[in-house]
Parts: sequence; C-alpha cells; structure tokens
Amino acid sequence: MSLLKKELTEKSGFKMEFSVSKEIYDKAELAAYKKAVKNMNVPGFRKGKAPKTVIEKIYGKGVFFEDAINACLPEAFEEAVKESGFDVVGTPSFDIVSTDGDIVLSAVGFVKPEVKIEGYKEIVAKKKAVRVTAKEVDEELDKARKRNARKIDVTDRAVAQGDIANINYEGFVDGVAFEGGKGENYDLTIGSGAFIPGFEDQIVGHAIGDEFDVVVTFPADYSAKELAGKEATFKTKVNGIKVEELPAADDEFAKDVSEFDTLDEYKADLKDKISKRKNNEAQVEFDNEITDALIAKLDAEIPEPMFEAETDNYIRDYDSRLRMQGLDLDTYFKYTGLTIDALRKEMRPQAEKQVKARLALEKIAALENLTVSDEEVEAEYKRIADSYKMEADKVKSMVPAEDIKADLLVAAAMNLVKENVQSAKAK
Repeated sequence: MSLLKKELTEKSGFKMEFSVSKEIYDKAELAAYKKAVKNMNVPGFRKGKAPKTVIEKIYGKGVFFEDAINACLPEAFEEAVKESGFDVVGTPSFDIVSTDGDIVLSAVGFVKPEVKIEGYKEIVAKKKAVRVTAKEVDEELDKARKRNARKIDVTDRAVAQGDIANINYEGFVDGVAFEGGKGENYDLTIGSGAFIPGFEDQIVGHAIGDEFDVVVTFPADYSAKELAGKEATFKTKVNGIKVEELPAADDEFAKDVSEFDTLDEYKADLKDKISKRKNNEAQVEFDNEITDALIAKLDAEIPEPMFEAETDNYIRDYDSRLRMQGLDLDTYFKYTGLTIDALRKEMRPQAEKQVKARLALEKIAALENLTVSDEEVEAEYKRIADSYKMEADKVKSMVPAEDIKADLLVAAAMNLVKENVQSAKAK
C-alpha cells in the first residue's frame, strides 16, 4: 500500500490516489470468497464447497471484488493519510482508478483548514458586576416557604385563583376522546398556566362535586399537530379544593429547613448562594463574549463535514442525557412533535460556534508554543475518573492521551486569551 498522488484543492479540499498491492488484494478476495461460499448453493457441489473459480464463472469474475476492496480500504486509506500528512475530516468519497495489477483507488474529501488569527491578545470584554438585593433574598426565602407549605382542605366555598383544585377531566375534539387528554385526581394550581389558556379560569367559581364542561381552543403552535388550533371540550369534575399555608419566616423555620439557628443566618446563606449563581451566570456571559470576539478574528475556510460532525456530537450528547432520565430521542420526538432534522437545525448554530472557537484556540496554542506535561494529562485523567466515579485505567482505555492533551492545550489557549482580556481592560 502506498500514496501515489496528493493535492490540496479549494475550500480545504483534497484529492489523493493510493494503491493496494495485488498480493494484499488477492488475500482479501480469498477471504471474501471463504466467507461468502458458506451460504452459497451451487449445482453439483455441497453447500459451501463450490470452488472459487466455479463461482466466478457463474456470477462473474468480480463477484468478490466489492467485499475485498471494502476489506482493504480502511487500512490502505489510513496509511495513505499518514504518508500525505493531511489532517482529514469527515468521510471522503472513494473511486476505483485502476485494477490492472495493483488496485489504484482515489479519495476526495476535506482536511482541517488552514487557520489565520490576529489580535487575540487585544480583545476587550467586560464581566458584569454582580449585586444581590434584599428583594432577591426575600423571593428565595418565599420559594423555600412555598416548598414547605401545608395544604389545607377548603370545603365552604368555590374554587378561587391560587387554589389547588383536585379534578377529573377528559378531553374531546369533535366528540371523540383524544390520547393524553384524560386525568383523574389531578392537582391543578389555578393561575399556574399549566393547562391550555382559558382552562384554569373556567374552573374558578365551581364547588366540590360540580360536573361541567370546559371549552378551550388549542394554540395554533401546539406540539401535538393533530390538536393544534382545534376546539376541545373537557368533561370536568371538581373533587376537592386546597390552599397552601406558608410557614412563618422566623428562626424556627430556619432551623427546620437549614443548618442554621436563626433566620438572619439562613438569609445570609441564601444571599451567598444567589451571589454564587449570579457570578457563574456572569462568567458564562463573559466567556461567551470573549468567544464571540475570538471567532470574529478567525480566518478559515471551514469544510461542511466539520460542522456536521460536531452537530452529530451534540445530538449524541443530548440522547445520552435523555437516557439518563429514562427517555430516548424517539420518545422525546413523540412527546414534543420535533423531528431529528428540527433538532439538528436547533443545535447547528452552537455546533458551528464550537468548531470555530476550537480552531481559533488550537491555532493560538500553536502560535504561542503552548505545551502540556505528562503530569497535567495524568491529573486530567484523575479528574475525569473522579467525576464519573470510575477507575483511571478505565478512562485511559476509553480516551486516548492525545485527545486529553489536545483538550488541555485548547483550555490553556483560552486562559491565555482571558488573561490578556483582563490586561486590555486595565489599559
């Protein structure tokens, strides 16, 4: 196997020709015959015993060609890529150039683009100042009180705004019950907006035991397309009414819900947590501002397969997160009415941003001669292992050290950019 020709083309494209020796091809063809003959019935021979020459006379000389080439191709292309020095991205298209003697193949595809970037030490960005108000602390305190509220039965009046109405309901469109439109003993907080607009308002004023119709129209953009824009009638019954009684905001409440003995200490802790959350949000905004500025300085002809591959990664990550919640993409699509194409379209902008940012940071790491030590790689393996509660050796078997090193170099480049952003602010 050897590289015969190589050429870089416009917009980060490449062409190459490479060969598979006749000896290697013949071995692959023989292996393809031995695999296929087991299931072949040829007149005059027991199943699986027909000679290769007989099969080729019946089905043609090239009957095993495709399987043999497919067996040779991956290793041959990998060796040609190594010899070429190209950093290939995506899956190229292949063709047969010649079968006279050695097999000559061609590949057309894309390489990681040449990247230019300037001014990455001159980015100006400002991190938002964080302040926590007394109102925000009180709102957080009220959330805690609401989580610990008691539910009190109401029997002497009709449903009012803010009540929790326990209801039975069944929905009909054009007189026919529809899937997912039925519930029993459902606790609905009136005014929460949990149900279709107009539904909750029609519960108000009804007493326990009342049976009545709630008539609403599904929004035009409703996720279940078969119901979107249609009028529905819900046969409804009020089973019970409850109100929430919030606990008093005092020292006793603080002792019940926290590790603190006084309300003041508890509120101070709430303020600290709000501050940390807002600082994290401000940091994310700051990082995004820097990344956007960095991308604006990037000069590269990025091939489409890089964006497609990163979008695939986002889809796989999303599917993994869904599975951790007991769902999968197919179930998610069924519930939301989305499609795989719609999800890809939704994730594409962030995937593009990720590809551009990484290319920029990789180039910066090269320009600045950044390095990563073996100790840093080991520390990162340990960090990953600890976060996933796995053995470090298991992580090493799954993630190559070169990938870890590449990620650490990108992180180091981002740190360098951030350090210079702070310097630029000070000027």
